[in-house]
Amino acid sequence: MKKITISDKTLCAAGAKEGRTLTFRERMSIAARLEAMGVDAIILPEMQRVKEETVMNRTLCAACKTASVKIIAGVTPEAIAAAWESVREAQSPALQIVLPVSTVQMEYLYHKKSTAMLETVKTLVAAAAALCPQVELVATDASRADAGFIAEVCAAAQESGATAVILSDDAGVWMPEDAATCVRTAAAACTLPIGVCPSDALHMAAAVTVAALRAGAAGVVTAAAEDEALSPDALADVLEAKGEELGITCGISFTEIHRDMTEMKHDVFPDGRPAADAEHRIRLTAESTLAEVASAAVMLGYELSEEDAGLVTAEVHRVTAQKGHVGSRDLEAIIATTAMQVPSTYHLDSFVCSSGNVMAPMAQITLTHGDEKLSGVSMGDGPIDAAFMAIEQIVGHHYELDDFQVQSVTEGRSAMGSALVKLRSAGKLYSGSGISTDIIGASIRAYLNALNKIVSEEA
Repeated sequence: MKKITISDKTLCAAGAKEGRTLTFRERMSIAARLEAMGVDAIILPEMQRVKEETVMNRTLCAACKTASVKIIAGVTPEAIAAAWESVREAQSPALQIVLPVSTVQMEYLYHKKSTAMLETVKTLVAAAAALCPQVELVATDASRADAGFIAEVCAAAQESGATAVILSDDAGVWMPEDAATCVRTAAAACTLPIGVCPSDALHMAAAVTVAALRAGAAGVVTAAAEDEALSPDALADVLEAKGEELGITCGISFTEIHRDMTEMKHDVFPDGRPAADAEHRIRLTAESTLAEVASAAVMLGYELSEEDAGLVTAEVHRVTAQKGHVGSRDLEAIIATTAMQVPSTYHLDSFVCSSGNVMAPMAQITLTHGDEKLSGVSMGDGPIDAAFMAIEQIVGHHYELDDFQVQSVTEGRSAMGSALVKLRSAGKLYSGSGISTDIIGASIRAYLNALNKIVSEEA
């Protein structure tokens, strides 16, 4: 039996579908569910906010124990290098070079003819291969590309160091026989494994996949959050029914896949789809009333006291006088720095964090509590996770991490980083913020800021 590789791009599709950014908690939850389903690889989207997403990606990579991690690397050497740095500690990292191969997309998106695009393929694949041992060329809009050019691209990719090629039907026009022909064309031009990313626009993704597998495809790309994509459970149904006849098997658990899909949609995608981002629903201005601000806070999960609502409203009015309006991210930062400011029960004395690709991430945290110094040491899925667990060890309590965000607030090599941590205790949300030139330090301070609010209220 031939075992095919299943790569899933839900993390790419989920945010793009609603024009939103997935939270840290959502990313981790989706990845955990996909790994539980038995997918071989989880595909991460191209990074837009490099500093913030590097931390998120590293933590996600550390959490993935069986699935490999792939990332769309971008189309510049700098973007490729940044992508590699964010996933290099994964157990089996891969860089994806995504480029169009149809005439219409090459000219419309990149303003390049086929000859120039061929050179771009060689340059970018070579740049990725110099960093990562696994490089995949994703040939988008392959269903509308010239067969001769697909063959040239596949040969050039292999020559430049690619280890796999994925043919993608972005236009959604593949018929089963078309997909089979495309796979055979690519396989004849190179010796690399050929994967397919089918579309379900014509409700034929399953049939297209079967035809591609019969033609020799070695992998399939799925997505659980995209209507016009082959979902993992749909592929599982096909292979459960026809896998033996096709001589094909996969790592997905047929008996648990539907339960896992249902749980993922329930936990992460309300009503079976990503929830609309609060950024599109929250828009506070200088005219927003206290009641409107309090309502927006509730939408984000915060229950503000009357005093805190007044403080937050005043800060919203101050900020909107400068920038016009306040969205969800701005409001969360305002709540974290303005609402429920309490005396610090725990102060950060020192921290030491270590991480690498040959050692488990570890953190040692020392806090002061009155006149007493308390220390905790813990390992985790990443240096930040280890630091949070060390703090929990000190205080003797685990709090649910509802969200975690980091971003740069100044420019340059010594840029200041800002972190926002949201902890949930007894069903209530507490946010904390921290700032430092060290992202780990900023994250620890943000965690302690939220922790002190919990401790003060529960005292």
